[in-house]
Amino acid sequence: MAIGVILALMGTACLIQLANVQLVNGKSMAQAAAQSRTITVTLKASRGKIMDTNGSILAQSVERYTIIGNPEEAQAFTPITCTKQTGDNCHQIDGKPVGATGAAAVARLLAPVLGMDATELGAMLSGTGQYAVLKKDVTPAVKRKISKLNLGGIVYAELSNERIYSNGTLMGALLGGVDGEGKGVAGIEQMENKTLTGEDGYQVYQQGNNGVEIPGTMTESKDAVNGSDVTLTIDHDVQWYVEKVLRESCEKYSSPWGIAVVQDTQTGDILALADSDEIEAGSDQAKMTVSRAVSETFEPGSIGKVFTMSGMIQLGLHQASDKFTVPDHITVNGQTYSDATTHGAEHWTLAGILEQSSNVGMIIAGEKMSNEQRYDFIRKFGIGQDNRPGLPGESDGLLYSADQWDLRTQNTVLFGQAYTTNALQLTNAVAVIANKGVKKPQRIIKTISDAEGHSEEQKPKGEATRVIDEQVASQVMNAMESVSDHYSQFIKVDGYRVAAKSGTAEVAGADGRLSSIISDYSAIIPADNPRFIVTVVLKDPQGVFGGLTAGPVTAEIGEFLMQKYEVPASSPRTDAIPVTW
Repeated sequence: MAIGVILALMGTACLIQLANVQLVNGKSMAQAAAQSRTITVTLKASRGKIMDTNGSILAQSVERYTIIGNPEEAQAFTPITCTKQTGDNCHQIDGKPVGATGAAAVARLLAPVLGMDATELGAMLSGTGQYAVLKKDVTPAVKRKISKLNLGGIVYAELSNERIYSNGTLMGALLGGVDGEGKGVAGIEQMENKTLTGEDGYQVYQQGNNGVEIPGTMTESKDAVNGSDVTLTIDHDVQWYVEKVLRESCEKYSSPWGIAVVQDTQTGDILALADSDEIEAGSDQAKMTVSRAVSETFEPGSIGKVFTMSGMIQLGLHQASDKFTVPDHITVNGQTYSDATTHGAEHWTLAGILEQSSNVGMIIAGEKMSNEQRYDFIRKFGIGQDNRPGLPGESDGLLYSADQWDLRTQNTVLFGQAYTTNALQLTNAVAVIANKGVKKPQRIIKTISDAEGHSEEQKPKGEATRVIDEQVASQVMNAMESVSDHYSQFIKVDGYRVAAKSGTAEVAGADGRLSSIISDYSAIIPADNPRFIVTVVLKDPQGVFGGLTAGPVTAEIGEFLMQKYEVPASSPRTDAIPVTW
């Protein structure tokens, strides 16, 4: 009877509790249960691709997964022995029982798939909480293997993306890289981060004990929007060849580094922006290093004589055919200036002064050119100006105003010293001559295409401006072609006329003194129908002079361009301005 009474009381209590759960608090408890099962899953947006001008992929994000463990569930895990009754819903390692329970058992099952140490995994799953990152950037193939381990609710995968750079060191520092959150932190990845970054989506649904979505429980969702693709003006083939030539040339001339730029004369597009540094794109070094081709500044040396000569002719002070008697040294206001070689009093025209790269000749010809006029024309050609395409770390160079010049600087600026520039800026300044006196803005971003495939052409920063008259540019081009002819014995592109100028400048070395040399060479090719500007800069090359070191490198690049783009051969030169009298 006592047992019967006890059972009756227990039954009554159960009925009362059942009524309480189902009738009194049923709705709130159901809501609480649903809430405990409801999760919000982030749908990761893919970062946009970076491509070259022909659509070759330089950087892209590929599908990857972050493997997440639930320590609380792992510690309560008991493996299911494999039998006929359990079928595939069981746990074993190489056909044998797991031999453990809890976090250790999960770790033993998971370690071979993730390629990790079981002890390390076990420690990660032995902590508190319900969320522990076990491994990042896991491939879809590995994720599928994990799904077959029957660890639902204990181990699961979150979709992520890994940034892949398919060309190794090609454009390494120029492309830059992204941080652990997928944000661009250097190079073009940083420059175009806003464009490349997509918008994550999400899903809200209830999950079962195995971590899988319960069908029909999704209450809210928003699709992810992938980032836009960025197409550069850079030509992968040209960039590869230029980098190759630079590395070989640095070895040949024992130069610690080299820089080269190839620019399309007609559009201002940059086809190659290269340096000799070998840095893996996306690496830690790429994330911390600005491309030398972007950041390095230097005195242009005698290439600066192109801007001075242009100013003289534009102001009406001289014509390229004007005659001068030029000694090898001169003293002005107590300051003595010399040419690179010893010579007697030579009879050179202004074109000949440029051909012979005479510092003394430039000072004599520039006698009536005021300091303000000297400054203005250097500046009009873009030196010291913010006319860059917007790459992170790019410098404007340094050009002091005329009222800050001392007695020596006011003359050294005539032959490209006492101010600094970078390779991009110098290339665009020389392009003024090729473009018949017009300075066009440079461009490195060609198009941007959104996730739906809509493509938009990107305009370069700034507007085209006239710097000198067309007939002035024609005279300077003529003189530059004579410069190229002067070096034709060892710098030439067979079948094509070239207009060029070399430069050599002393710069500060590691000791802080003027103990280092910058040798540069900038060429317009073909001279009779300008298509490209090629600029090469070498640091401390054996051979010193730009015409003997950087010049042959420029010609090698020019020959490649003529072949790749199938440029028609030049017509013979018939209008050369005399260089002597």
